[in-house]
Amino acid sequence: MTTMTLPVIGAALPVDALPEYRDWLFDKDRDLEVQSFHDPELLRGDGWRDVAERARDLLAGFNGRLGIHGPFVGLSLNAPDPDVRAIVTRRLMTGLDACGVLDARQMVVHSPYTTWDHHNLDGHPGVRDDVIAQVHATLASVVRRAEDQGVTLVMENIEDVDPAERLRLVDSFGSDALKLSIDTGHAHYAHGITRAGPVDHFVRAAGAGLAHVHLQDADGYADRHWAIGRGTIRWHEVFRALADLPQRPHLVLELRDVADVRPSMRWLEAHGLGQ
Repeated sequence: MTTMTLPVIGAALPVDALPEYRDWLFDKDRDLEVQSFHDPELLRGDGWRDVAERARDLLAGFNGRLGIHGPFVGLSLNAPDPDVRAIVTRRLMTGLDACGVLDARQMVVHSPYTTWDHHNLDGHPGVRDDVIAQVHATLASVVRRAEDQGVTLVMENIEDVDPAERLRLVDSFGSDALKLSIDTGHAHYAHGITRAGPVDHFVRAAGAGLAHVHLQDADGYADRHWAIGRGTIRWHEVFRALADLPQRPHLVLELRDVADVRPSMRWLEAHGLGQ
């Protein structure tokens, strides 16, 4: 594989880190995910708008694919309480407001499936359908607005054990405005702790529905967000599975320490996996 065919890797960054990485982002029109729209206090008022406008100004002239991480702290997509669902929907609509300011075309949302769900969805008749119905009650209006706005929501695995459950949920909406996201560290945690398949199996299970990937390394025990190469993920298999996809999902380094972006890129480049 030559350098010209290697996937171009981007990053998930808070707004405060954009000046430091601006030249790196612009040099290859890298994928960017702005990660400053999760603080509940910021989302309750209009503070998010100042953050979005600052990001927009810092990214003037940017030609890469742009997304944000949507609100997620304490927000469950399958809350059974209608009052709670209304709050979750409102927060996600604020995320779409931020996308509008930035002209962002993707927004990450979190999967509702837990480890508990994996072991209990078949415990009583209709539980699996109930989860899907509750997510529709929360997300249907958000998906419709995303369609109108030209934004794709991408649903990230969190505790997911069986990737087919999330695929079934996403497919139930029948909308191109809702696709799949994979977080490699979350998948590796599920592999190590809950006996889920390895990360490359998550990629292959997502197939043509995969639109976004968080790249982070981990040890299969916890959600580490380490620099690539520090953990135990089989990266060559992951990138082989990505190369077999019929589409090119957003690929962003999502690291606990943004200073690890450049060391991660050096590792990927040295192993002939990305540029």
